[in-house]
Amino acid sequence: MSFSSEVKAELCRQPLDKKNIALAECYGILLYCNSFSPREVRIITASPAFSERLPRLFRRAFGLSFDRLPDEKTAEKRSFIIQDRDKLKRIFDAFGGEIDATLAHHVNFGVLEEVGCVEAFARGAFLAGGSVTDPEKRGHLELATPHRNVSRETLSLLLDLGFEPKETQRRGNSLLYFKKADAIADFLTQIGAPVSAMNVMTAKVDKEMRNLVTRRINCDTANADKTVLAAQEQIDAIRAAAKAYGGLYELPEPLQQAAMLRIANPEASLADLARLSDPPVTKSCLNHRLRKLFQLAEQVEKREK
Repeated sequence: MSFSSEVKAELCRQPLDKKNIALAECYGILLYCNSFSPREVRIITASPAFSERLPRLFRRAFGLSFDRLPDEKTAEKRSFIIQDRDKLKRIFDAFGGEIDATLAHHVNFGVLEEVGCVEAFARGAFLAGGSVTDPEKRGHLELATPHRNVSRETLSLLLDLGFEPKETQRRGNSLLYFKKADAIADFLTQIGAPVSAMNVMTAKVDKEMRNLVTRRINCDTANADKTVLAAQEQIDAIRAAAKAYGGLYELPEPLQQAAMLRIANPEASLADLARLSDPPVTKSCLNHRLRKLFQLAEQVEKREK
């Protein structure tokens, strides 16, 4: 099951006890479905949960049934159709529309004035014309409708709720969309899918942690490479300095100890070598001793030239 399907299944568990909420949800469905005209209502969905909810929702909102229902054995997209003129007129009347005069759909804000109605409208819009990607992959939630005016007016409703979706056009549809996980989670919570919203935020945190670990590993690897390279240069200098003195054990005692620590611990940092010294010395002190070995190595190189 896709993440969109999981979200829609959660939304369809919302109760149908209040008629005004059912009407608002139907309003969102109709304005975002495949066809809502004076000739027919056609709602097509691949969501089993939405398919089960639709007949109950329309009975609660309008007291009517669909003229055509999908075959119960249909596994793919299911179509719900109303073509009876009396039923269509009842639907138009419920939202203040005129079946013989409607040329372009608009959102009748007066229908959505009661508490919870805007959220129910947005829920219906998502059920009929919405989708959301798997949050483990990327963040994208959209609402698509063939009615440009409806999309602009839905944007106004969402702005009033504190959301700021982006707008675009695609294949004749007007889209409102969110990209950020926080906005997607807040929207899902608002329309009645808090569990899905939590999954979005959990995926966001997981991705941020993975990215942080990757950055740290890359940083640690780069630092380790630098440490190994510096250590190799120091060991080469130690060999040259020992050659100048006739052997490692002929070096002055402080330089001898620094040289032996570096040879024995090629991957250790300067701070680690300083702590290993007996007695322990500061990082600055150890660095000074290693620089002295470099100077001796340079003297050897000059003499050999």
